[in-house]
Amino acid sequence: MRPVIPYVIAALLFGIGVYGVLRRRHAILLLMAVELMLNAVNIVLVTAATTVQATLAAAGVGTPYTGHVFALFIIVIAAAEVGVGLAIVLQLFRLRSSAAVDTVPLSDPDPPPDAAHATAAEPDPPTAEAVPR
Repeated sequence: MRPVIPYVIAALLFGIGVYGVLRRRHAILLLMAVELMLNAVNIVLVTAATTVQATLAAAGVGTPYTGHVFALFIIVIAAAEVGVGLAIVLQLFRLRSSAAVDTVPLSDPDPPPDAAHATAAEPDPPTAEAVPR
């Protein structure tokens, strides 16, 4: 078996994913690009495992399913990544009204002044009208 076509498709998918990660500014499209890269890796793992299975079956040895198992783990990790990533994107959209990742501050903003430590303005001295006689 010559697995050229699956490897070429996986390389194209991975290249599109890398382009999407480097070029996109919207967080949802960024997550989709990461999913494309993970799916490209899954194609490579399953193709390599199938190639090894065919070679081992011709030799009369048992067939391992390691590539398929790793692909299953990657699918589970991708599902968890989508859940956490979408939660972060929704919170970002609630705070900023935009899901653009280039406007996200990477450092902590200045904390708001604490009410207990804020310097309260001294009250104005009583004027002549306010002093009772």
